[in-house]
Order: sequence, then C-alpha cells, then structure tokens
Amino acid sequence: MQTTMHENADTQFFLDLEEKYGAHNYHPLPVVLSKGQGVYVWDVEGKRYYDFLSGYSAVNQGHCHPAIIETLVKQAQVLTLTSRAFYNNILGAYESFITQYFGYDKVLPMNTGVEAVETALKLARKWAYEVKGVEPLKAKIIVCAQNFHGRTLGVISFSTDPASKQNYGPYLPGFQVIPYNDLTALEAAIQDKDTAAFLFEPIQGEAGVVVPDAGYYKGIRDLCTQHNVLMMADEIQTGLCRTGRMLACDHEDVKPDVLILGKALSGGTLPVSAVLANDEIMLTIKPGEHGSTYGGNPLACAVAIKALQVLKEENMAENAEALGTYFRAELKKIDSEHIQVRGMGLLNAIIIKHPNPNAAWELCLALKENGLLAKPTHGDKIRFAPPLLITKAQIDECIQIIKKSIEVLHY
Repeated sequence: MQTTMHENADTQFFLDLEEKYGAHNYHPLPVVLSKGQGVYVWDVEGKRYYDFLSGYSAVNQGHCHPAIIETLVKQAQVLTLTSRAFYNNILGAYESFITQYFGYDKVLPMNTGVEAVETALKLARKWAYEVKGVEPLKAKIIVCAQNFHGRTLGVISFSTDPASKQNYGPYLPGFQVIPYNDLTALEAAIQDKDTAAFLFEPIQGEAGVVVPDAGYYKGIRDLCTQHNVLMMADEIQTGLCRTGRMLACDHEDVKPDVLILGKALSGGTLPVSAVLANDEIMLTIKPGEHGSTYGGNPLACAVAIKALQVLKEENMAENAEALGTYFRAELKKIDSEHIQVRGMGLLNAIIIKHPNPNAAWELCLALKENGLLAKPTHGDKIRFAPPLLITKAQIDECIQIIKKSIEVLHY
C-alpha cells in the first residue's frame, strides 16, 4: 500500500480523508494544522493562528519548546523503550526528580491521563481494603456531578454526561455522585465508613471552567482527614502552572493524598501521566497487580524531567497568574450582553448567552477566521487557554480578535 504525506494538498482534502477513514468520535473545527511554535499554529495553507486550546492544556510550555524537543530528540536516538521487565537508567532519575518536585514518597508512571485516573481509582480501593479495613467489595468512591476524568468504561460509569455514557453499560459500581463545590454534600456522603476516596477536579475544565468557592479545597482536605478518606485531585488539566500556581490546590496550600497528573507533563510531545502518593497508599500495589508496557519508558521520563524544569525556569506559573488576571479584566470590558467570563490563571472561559443554540460554534468559526483557535464545550461555553509563555502584547492582540469576532453574536 502506497502512502504519501500529501504536502501540497489543501484543507478540504484532509477533511475528506478523515471523514472517509477515521472514526467519527470528534467534531473538530474545519482547520488542518501542520506546524506549531510557541503560542502559534499554522494550517496547511500557511495561515497563522493563536492556539487558545493548547491541546486541552497539554501544551502549557508552548508548541515545540526548544529545550523539550532537544531532550526528546537526544533521548530518542539512544533508548526509547525497554518495558518494565528490566531496569533502565532514566526511570529512577525521573522518579527521584518528580517525587521531590511535588513532595511525595512514590510515583507510578503511566501514559494517558485517563490511565492515571484509573490507577488512582485502583489505588484507592486497594488502600481501603488493605489499610483502612473496608470489607471486601464494599469500597465507595465519591465523585462530582459534571466531572470529566476521561472516557474509559470505568470512568464513564460515574459520569453525568449522557454523550460520554449512553449505551455503554452495564456500568462499574462503587461510586456516589454529589454536586461539585458543595462541602455540605461531601460531609454527608463521607460519613459512610466504607468511603475510600473523594475524586475531584480542582476546576471543572470540560464542564466549562467551573471555579469553586474559596475554601473548597481546604474544606475537602479537612473532611478527608477527619474521616480517613483519600483526597484525590485530578490536576491533569489544572496542574503544571495553568491556574497561576504549580497545582490548583496550591491556591489554598492543600496537599492531596493522591495527585494525578498528565497532559503538560510532556510539554505536548507524547503521552505521559503520573500518580503520586506516599508509601502507605502506593505500596499496597504489588508486582504484577498493575502496569503498562509504555509506562515509565526512558523517552517519556527524560522529556517529563525537562518539561517540569521548563515550567519553573521560565516562571510560567507567575506569567499565568499575572496575564490571566489581565486577560479576564480585558474580556470583561468587551461591551456585549452575550458573554459571561470566568476562570483562574490562564484557564478561562466565556459562557455564551444567546437564543441561537449554535452561537458558541459560530463564534469559534469567526475566531478562526480572525486568527484565533478555540473550541466550544457543552454547547454554550468556550475555553480560552493559551500556552503559558504568551506575552501581554500577544494577549492584547488576542483581545482585539475576540472583540471583533463577538460581533457575530449581535446579528
């Protein structure tokens, strides 16, 4: 079978190719990207755009960050995969680096974000039976409504999103769904002696950047400590400087028992995720009980070390804090009754208030035409999450693009 890169093909050619040969499990904007650098991406016809999705926060450090790419290429020329059947000379160094970086005893490396979530769920159950003393098959994990932790069968079992869940049953038992940002509901649910853990997103990104009330993280920590329940924070989207701190939980100086990371852990170059916990939790999993062919591969470990170093060396949390505050203030100055602004750091969203149910999609098409890429979620919300190395001058230019594009809502 002959293959070709189709270097001179236009946008429609690639749209048709994916329509014919790819599964229809996504509905992308009609733009075909072929290059990325920093805060910018270019399409196959050479048009440049600001990337305001950042690979769902996987590209916090910017597209093709030179230091990360240099590390990737260097390691790829030496050793990429050994499997965990053997030791390699990079994994231990990575484990030492990341555990000290976040202050935990142990790390369990995985690949995709949802694999890390599944790992955390297994850890919680194992700890409940072997440490807390919950009776066999009775462990309960509390989760939040409107959550998004991925789309495996296990995770969608406690999803409240019909699009993720419908016609995939039967579902995995052992979960209780409570409202997000509701400490009273958590306090009531956590009384159950069989409760193993509370799994939550510090900010619900896929739900439209829902930011909880001040004190929510500290309240979770206090309740989990009081009832001997694991606090499990899914910081896959909110972590790694996106909200203006290294972790969103850092805004309230709270440390989860189980920390779940992914996305920007590789700077957007390859799938890398991690679960961090202390020995009492992590060492309940013994050899042969959990694993991954690619988890902890030398290429991923080398890249993840560099990706984490870049975040601190380039002060990306500080930049996200300062420019996120500025960005929201400028968005709120836009004279439109059709938008509501919310967010933290450089994880922001506008909620579209418009009688046209397709208004958010049409606004994203207008943004694309004007040189900025964003994507609706849940129909009426648009996330704005650029790479964290964006400058104030670039933010100003993007505000003008957004302001111009919002005019489509006024017709």
